[in-house]
Amino acid sequence: MADLLRLVLASRNPVKQGAARSAFASVFPAREITLSGIDAPSGVRDQPVGDEETLLGARNRVQYAQIAYPDADFWAGIEGGVAWREGHLEAFAWMYVSDGKRVGEARTASFRLPEAVADLIRQGWELGAADDHVFGVSNSKHSSGAAGLLSKGLINREGLYQHAMVLALIPFVNPELYPAAY
Repeated sequence: MADLLRLVLASRNPVKQGAARSAFASVFPAREITLSGIDAPSGVRDQPVGDEETLLGARNRVQYAQIAYPDADFWAGIEGGVAWREGHLEAFAWMYVSDGKRVGEARTASFRLPEAVADLIRQGWELGAADDHVFGVSNSKHSSGAAGLLSKGLINREGLYQHAMVLALIPFVNPELYPAAY
């Protein structure tokens, strides 16, 4: 019987859950992963802007999850954000993971958003709603996301997040190189 790993993901979004489950299964192949998704407040704007605010949102979600489910083995948060660079808007996400002793963080690759989407975000729209409006789709943040829509399905939101989640788990795979944070 495989050793049980109890993961609480601070999101009920199926894309984020799929990315987390896949990443944890890759990093801990001998363990049976149970994932509980919960609604957790980010404490930041609905559409975080910049690395600091986006990472803070992921961290805040994990801190909420740790209080709500103190018996888990790991808590993880994923926060999507945008940032202005050289006059263009880019999208990315931050992963934040804790086991109560150490933490791991990683950022996805970023990609440039079309001006039509950027204009809506300037007006206060959240990226998922802006994508839905511009591309004429519904609830894209629970499926392909901006990455999938713009890459014509070559890279979807889950795949983008999965790689970064594996990177966020590096301190847990190499604990001798990463001292406990708490």
